[in-house]
Amino acid sequence: MSKEIPLATVNQHNKATDLWVVINNKVYDVTKFRLEHPGGEDSLVDVAGRDATKDFNDVGHSSEAREMLKKYYIGDLAAADIKQKSPISCRHVALALGAAFIGITLVYVIRRGVARN
Repeated sequence: MSKEIPLATVNQHNKATDLWVVINNKVYDVTKFRLEHPGGEDSLVDVAGRDATKDFNDVGHSSEAREMLKKYYIGDLAAADIKQKSPISCRHVALALGAAFIGITLVYVIRRGVARN
């Protein structure tokens, strides 16, 4: 059973000499790795004490990097701090409806134009 670590605790470890990050709801102490990081120490310090999932994924780390991360694992993010993803937001519905309306209108206008010629 892994240890649950609250985000508030992770937030306290936000210095180069005490550097924790959250990646995919898992907490890692990468303090000892910061000087070895190929992207430089600053790239880790910039995300110290917070959820670095987006930053980690945006860089496109290799499978070797993901494997290496395992040795710095110290626990799971506390369940209360895990952000619940909403399956569909209102914005997504509005965009889909707008696209459907534009598509239907475009088909109507094209068919009308073809029928007149």
